[in-house]
Amino acid sequence: MKYTLLLLLILTNLVAKAQIYFPPNTGNTWATITPAELGWCEDQIPELLTFLESNNTKAFIVLKNGKIVIENYFGTFTQDSLWYWASAGKTLTSYLVGIAQQNGQLSINDLSSSYLGTGWTSCTAAQENNITVRNQLTMTSGLDDGVADEYCTLPSCLQYLAPAGTRWAYHNGPYTLLDGVLEGATGQTLNGLVFSALKQPTGMDGFFFQSGYNNVYLSTARSMARFGILMQNGGNWNGNQLMTDANYYQEMISPSQNLNNSYGYLWWLNGQSSYMIPQAQIVIPGMMFPNAPSDVYAAIGRDGQFLNVSPSEGLVFIRMGNAPDNSLVPFLLNDQIWEKLNYVMCTPVAEESDENFWLNQTATSVRINWPGKAFVCEILGAEGKRIETFSSKETADVSTSLWAKGVYFVKCSNGHEIVVKKVFVR
Repeated sequence: MKYTLLLLLILTNLVAKAQIYFPPNTGNTWATITPAELGWCEDQIPELLTFLESNNTKAFIVLKNGKIVIENYFGTFTQDSLWYWASAGKTLTSYLVGIAQQNGQLSINDLSSSYLGTGWTSCTAAQENNITVRNQLTMTSGLDDGVADEYCTLPSCLQYLAPAGTRWAYHNGPYTLLDGVLEGATGQTLNGLVFSALKQPTGMDGFFFQSGYNNVYLSTARSMARFGILMQNGGNWNGNQLMTDANYYQEMISPSQNLNNSYGYLWWLNGQSSYMIPQAQIVIPGMMFPNAPSDVYAAIGRDGQFLNVSPSEGLVFIRMGNAPDNSLVPFLLNDQIWEKLNYVMCTPVAEESDENFWLNQTATSVRINWPGKAFVCEILGAEGKRIETFSSKETADVSTSLWAKGVYFVKCSNGHEIVVKKVFVR
């Protein structure tokens, strides 16, 4: 209890020090602050907007302590247009689970079958009874994400692969059933929960709609930005502490297991020593968003639906639209936006470097130099799919002439060290 009160005091003090602006819950009024007032490099904004437009962006908003610094819509998209959050909406579910727990309606340590009923998977009773709500929140259910339809929520699709808690895999089926957990625990529909926990107190618009097996959130861009302000302020909206379970809030945006350090309760985390990506079981060294502040936590969805929060910088940015690739979690595009935004904020941009390892790229090839080392390399697609593997000593040349446009990883090991570099094929 003392720990919870201490966390609440810390969160309240952070909110007070930041002097956060909260837009009114009704109407279109929203205070702004100009890039010039912040001392930003305004001449870099056109390049940022050109990059966003060329990558199929529909809406882009940057907030500084709640006030709008940049707000831009592309094509026919407007401030009033609705767009889907895709998997960025997972963070809404995470937030709602926390509200249900603080209301005493569930515990994340409860068995999922307590709310979904027995037989919600095709596992044995013993296997199923190891899966908890926490496992669903952390993508550690142990259910097989390699089934024909990983979105499927039918028991026949939810098959045992590993004991719960021992394997991290980005698996949509078990996640989607958190909606059933919430409804079973609270007796309310998903949209009913959104209305009482989010829309009423913060003025958010939007709603969940069913698309196949998925429940997808649809809203305006400003609505996503409102959720960003709420998260930036520890679940506090204009002095009203909506999320009083400070322990849950902190756990939500902290590493939730020791398998993928960059994953909280359905939030992606920056600043960690390694990360994993969907549809792959590789652990990639380094931060997920090297160009972003280390304290960033992000909601990320297919086609580039992004909500980024950096409490230390007082920054929230959201991006809605389509993406140039098909990845489930287009984290590379998110980092590229941070790179462009750094120039706008006159902030030095992170650069990858390694004292002994060089990777030089031409239009049709990549040359790898690792002096004095014999090494093995894997070429991986953006979603972790292995394209080729080869071994060499000191130098290797790899042709990229047949590679499709996109982002790739070159992962090399000399038996003692592992280096991962990005390659962009234009």
